[in-house]
Amino acid sequence: MDSINRNQPELNRRDLNGADAVECLKDIVDDAKSCFFTTQGGIGPSRGMRPMSVREIDDAGQLWFLSASDSHKNAEIAANPAVKLYFQKCSHSGFVEVDGYAEVLTDRARIKQLWNFMLKTWFTEGEDDPRITAIRVIPRQGYYWDNKHGDTVAGAKIVVGAVLGKTLDDSIEGTLSF
Repeated sequence: MDSINRNQPELNRRDLNGADAVECLKDIVDDAKSCFFTTQGGIGPSRGMRPMSVREIDDAGQLWFLSASDSHKNAEIAANPAVKLYFQKCSHSGFVEVDGYAEVLTDRARIKQLWNFMLKTWFTEGEDDPRITAIRVIPRQGYYWDNKHGDTVAGAKIVVGAVLGKTLDDSIEGTLSF
């Protein structure tokens, strides 16, 4: 590898597949709770990128959101279902980028499962607002960057490494395949 990683005394790359990829994604998403949700061919002023709160990540790794039927996002998904999601768990670790396909659903029972009272800010008629749609993102692949032993150990290793002039980074990164 042509990077600082060649100075790493421990394994810092691990590609994850299937259930391991879903577990990694769930770990980061459960803490991040929101992401940048990017559609292709943005038609609105955000150029296809906007912050979104994840309502649920299921056991298959599918990510669920609520959205307005008249939003640019829904129109962009209708034109091209390819999406990219960017998550950040905290300021120093837990980053993930996910490529997937989105679909807009009008299943009222599913919308009720995903509903939270605070969403009434955007859907003023409540959970029965006719504009509410559910978006399901089915992940295909991604890439993650995290630390192996938590922020405290990672921070300690960085401090000790700086004092010793030695790379003691606790990072781990790799591809995600779903």
